[in-house]
Amino acid sequence: MYAAIVVGTDGSETAAEAVRHAAELAKQFGAALHLVSAYKPAALDTRGLPPEVSDAVRSSSKVETLLADLSSRLRPSGITVSTHAMKGDPAEAIISVASDEKADLIVVGNKGMKGARRVLGSVPNTVAHQAPCAVLIVHTR
Repeated sequence: MYAAIVVGTDGSETAAEAVRHAAELAKQFGAALHLVSAYKPAALDTRGLPPEVSDAVRSSSKVETLLADLSSRLRPSGITVSTHAMKGDPAEAIISVASDEKADLIVVGNKGMKGARRVLGSVPNTVAHQAPCAVLIVHTR
């Protein structure tokens, strides 16, 4: 039923629950799992700094570390995992990867689906309205 599943993560508990659901579905259906995390470019100029300092400041490094950690924990269970560290808006990154990878399903947590964020926009709300495929919004606490 699913050949490619995209899940967004930012390292939060809500995102972790979405990743757990997506991983279980990927394992059950033998689907490829695409982990997506977006970042904003660092406002600091890190040129000329030692690598260990510039890596600690760069948002992309933090996202890449998060994705590497998640993928290393998922692969031993037999899931084919790809990671996508994307510069920009999280919802746009998830939608872009889903489109590029011809995903059958996007999984996101429900964080931001209530109150002012629902009206002003949230990742799950934007993804649900603009996704190129089915969307599963995982209920989290």
